[in-house]
Amino acid sequence: MNIFNFYQKKIIETIKKNKRSLKISEVNFNGMQVELAPEKFNCDISTNIVMLLTKRYKKDLQTFAHDLKNLLIKQIKDFQNIEIAGSGFLNITLKEKSLLKIIEQILKNKDKYGSLKQNKKINIEFVSANPTGPMHVGHCRGAVLGDVISNLFLFNGNKVIKEYYVNDYGVQINNFVKSVYLRIREIKYKESFQNSPDLYPGDYIIDIAKNILKSHPKLNVDNYENCFNELKNKSLKLSLDSIKKDLKSLGIVHNNFVSETYLVNEDFVSKTINLLKKGSHIEEGFLQPPKGTENKNWKKIKRLIFKSTKFGDDNDRALQKNDGSWTYFANDVGYHNFKISKKYDLLINILGADHTGYIKRITAAVEAISNGKTKLNCKVSQLVKLFKDGKPFKMSKRAGDFVTLNEFLNEVDKDAIRFMMLNRSSDVELEFDFAKVIEKTKENPIFYVQYANARINSIFRSLKKNKDKKIQLSDGTINFNEIEKKILRKSFEWPKIVENSSNKLEPHRITFYLYELSTLFHSFWSKGNEEEKYRIIIDGKLNRSESLLILQLLSSVIRNGMQILGVSLPEKM
Repeated sequence: MNIFNFYQKKIIETIKKNKRSLKISEVNFNGMQVELAPEKFNCDISTNIVMLLTKRYKKDLQTFAHDLKNLLIKQIKDFQNIEIAGSGFLNITLKEKSLLKIIEQILKNKDKYGSLKQNKKINIEFVSANPTGPMHVGHCRGAVLGDVISNLFLFNGNKVIKEYYVNDYGVQINNFVKSVYLRIREIKYKESFQNSPDLYPGDYIIDIAKNILKSHPKLNVDNYENCFNELKNKSLKLSLDSIKKDLKSLGIVHNNFVSETYLVNEDFVSKTINLLKKGSHIEEGFLQPPKGTENKNWKKIKRLIFKSTKFGDDNDRALQKNDGSWTYFANDVGYHNFKISKKYDLLINILGADHTGYIKRITAAVEAISNGKTKLNCKVSQLVKLFKDGKPFKMSKRAGDFVTLNEFLNEVDKDAIRFMMLNRSSDVELEFDFAKVIEKTKENPIFYVQYANARINSIFRSLKKNKDKKIQLSDGTINFNEIEKKILRKSFEWPKIVENSSNKLEPHRITFYLYELSTLFHSFWSKGNEEEKYRIIIDGKLNRSESLLILQLLSSVIRNGMQILGVSLPEKM
């Protein structure tokens, strides 16, 4: 239940029914907000409706505010008190009985509390690292971001396909296979590995070569061209299996893997180009030289060009290279047409920091191919910098020139990585401090949230009560103290956090929120150590049943949030 949406509808219905007495005509409620008020006002919900309507109808603010206040108190039975604040805000306090009904309704379906209850088919493509080596830390943040956004949409009731686009075609793959081939020759015939900038020097290439020789000792590698296809398939499978294993250790499992080679073999790029031609979105012409290139050094070659400026891009984009072969962008356009053909309601791409400039062109392509019917959202995951003891941290770099995800996971557990990768907006660089994530203090957000949950469980264990069983109040009434009210109001904010996180693809809002919610609980715990009236348990017995009701709600919100993040919740710490 979203109490803000619920009471917004109630207020709108009341105003519409009483337009005559309020002396207003047909009402436009665009811009109306119902939300939590700043803590200093000590109320349950707040709305800007007075400010909105007095500006729109040129009415005296104080007179209209008092008229509306009296009307709402009279006709909405859940409202205990309304105060007029600031430049047209109504701060509303709900009756205790109404609060109890809301809590009971939330707890009745607690596993879905906050869900937007959608029913869409969504494709989320993330990671899609070239299968030319193991996962590294640079992939980690985007991997967690994509997985948590997927979990968020699943929580909202959608059908979600977590997709990995396998870039198994082109020059880089050829260089990768050649590197494996030369390592096999090195092992088998003691030949020296070539030192070339195009080849992959990492030790993982040696591992792939050894595994291939172990499982296929009679593999004929006398001629590179003759064994290329077989070696490519075996090498890519081993590399991709390694990537899947690393992702699984991070709690990530993709539903679908799409091969670039498959799309090329099925001629998907040509089919897409023909489709764009029919829509007059492609022309044969010449590109302008890139910025900074002198015209005399620029070779003008006629090629197919996608008119992406028609769809908001800064420049039109080449679909062919100088030799007439398809550009990387052309293959990517074909891939997105493949996704569009699956009739998704929404496409989401999680991109690396170096792909920011790619967003406009691929968004333009999706709009052109689908005639504006398919929406593509792109989210960029910025870089991660590793620190230990306040200094940049470097690992063994066994892979060649980067730090592997496997090495990273040997230093820090999965839960800490997932939580901390989302502890800042993905739009900005993240500093990952190894020392901080092992601290058992308030400075370590994941510990603070997990510890809140463990403390709640310890309370129910001490009282020998089932945390998931309905709390029976002795007289059916409640009387929350001021700290419990703060926790309650913060818990009511959870559906808004889910909504904003989903709409803006910003799951870091969930980590921030869970930390703030947990901080309120720890303050409650500490207050009980200072004053007896705030204690939940006195002499082994429950002090007030209302406290357990709050803890049930709090526990449910934390559990839902951490499940979306893919982070565990130990019952004891």
